[in-house]
Amino acid sequence: MRRTPTRPSAAPAPPGGADGPAAAAAPETVVEAAAPPPPAAPERQSLRTEFEFELPRGYVDQSGTVHRTGTMRLATARDELIPLRDVRVQENPAYLSVVLLGRVITRLGTLPLVHDGVVENMFASDLAFLQDFYRQVNAEGHTRAGVTCPHCEQPFEVELGGSRLGES
Repeated sequence: MRRTPTRPSAAPAPPGGADGPAAAAAPETVVEAAAPPPPAAPERQSLRTEFEFELPRGYVDQSGTVHRTGTMRLATARDELIPLRDVRVQENPAYLSVVLLGRVITRLGTLPLVHDGVVENMFASDLAFLQDFYRQVNAEGHTRAGVTCPHCEQPFEVELGGSRLGES
């Protein structure tokens, strides 16, 4: 810290004049320069990375148990790129959503492991539900645009994103 002497103020002179004995006896005061306040800590924002869902029908495993509740995590770029190297996806691009969902579904009922084999044996309505849920979770509404009808002037939203998983 830097110490600097105080400057004489414009206060009235002490009795006896500025050159008087009171002025000579006044000790020099030292004032510490105030340290700048510490920067405010940035507000911590938490990012939600897992999302609960419930399938409309449910996945039926080999023992006949129906699994309806599950968890899906946010997809990474890697999740969307790796399936493109899969031979099944290269032969049939529609298989992309099955492989991709198998990577991002982290829990389904009491199943010990969720993989693309589980997803490919789901009912079509559950697969469609998961595809829509994937888009919702990973787009966070960024693919919707607010528009106004030119005829009735009512506002509404339109979907601008791609039609399949992995498309933008």
